[in-house]
Amino acid sequence: MEFKQISLADTELKFATSGGISTCSGYASRFGGVDSYGDTIHPGAYSKVAGELTEVKMYFNHGWLKGEIPIGKMFVVEDANGLYVERTEFTKGIKLADDVTLALAHKTVNGLSVGIKLDKSGYAWKADGIGRDIYKVDMLKEVSVVDWPADSAALVTAVKSALESAQSLKEIESLLRDAGGFSRADACALVARIKSMQQSESAAEEDQFCAAVALTFAKFTN
Repeated sequence: MEFKQISLADTELKFATSGGISTCSGYASRFGGVDSYGDTIHPGAYSKVAGELTEVKMYFNHGWLKGEIPIGKMFVVEDANGLYVERTEFTKGIKLADDVTLALAHKTVNGLSVGIKLDKSGYAWKADGIGRDIYKVDMLKEVSVVDWPADSAALVTAVKSALESAQSLKEIESLLRDAGGFSRADACALVARIKSMQQSESAAEEDQFCAAVALTFAKFTN
C-alpha cells in the first residue's frame, strides 16, 4: 500500500453545509506534479479504479492502519486533472467524523491522501532513477483527510521539533503512541533507544534517527 498526499491548497476544496449536512468536493490527487518521492501520476492512472463515479471509504490519517472505522464515504471519479471528489458523506454519530468536518471547514488540516496499490506493470522508473511515472493504479483502498506535512523533509522537521520540545521520555512515549500510531511496546522500545544515545552523537546521526522516526510516522499519514 502506498500513500500519495495533496496539499489543501491543491485540492481546490469546496465545503458546504445545508440542512445540518456537510459535504465537500475537490481533488484527492492531481496529475502531472512531482511528489516528495519523485513520483508523477499521469492522466488515465485512475481509469481502472474510478473511471466512473466510485464510492470509497474515508478515514482520518489512514486510520484503518490502526484499526479505526471509516469516518464516512467519498464519491470520486477521474477527470482531466486528477482524481476528483464529487461529494462526501460523513457518518453521523462518529465524533471523529464531526471533528474532521469542523477541521475541513476551518482549513486546519494539511490536505487529502489516497491509499493506493500499484502493480509493477503500472509504472516505470524515471531516467534519473529518482521517482516513477505512474500510469495505472491497480487499487484505490481509501481517501484520508490528513494533518501531517506531505513533504518528507518537512515531516522530519516536525518530528525533530516534537521530540526536542518534549520535557521527558514519558512525553516522547506519548507522542509516539498518540501521533505516530505506535503500540505501547514499540514506543517503549524506541524510548529505550533514545536513552542509549550518547551525547557525542553528531548532528547528522541525530538527523538520521529523526528521519527513521519520520518514515514510521509516514506509514500513518503520507
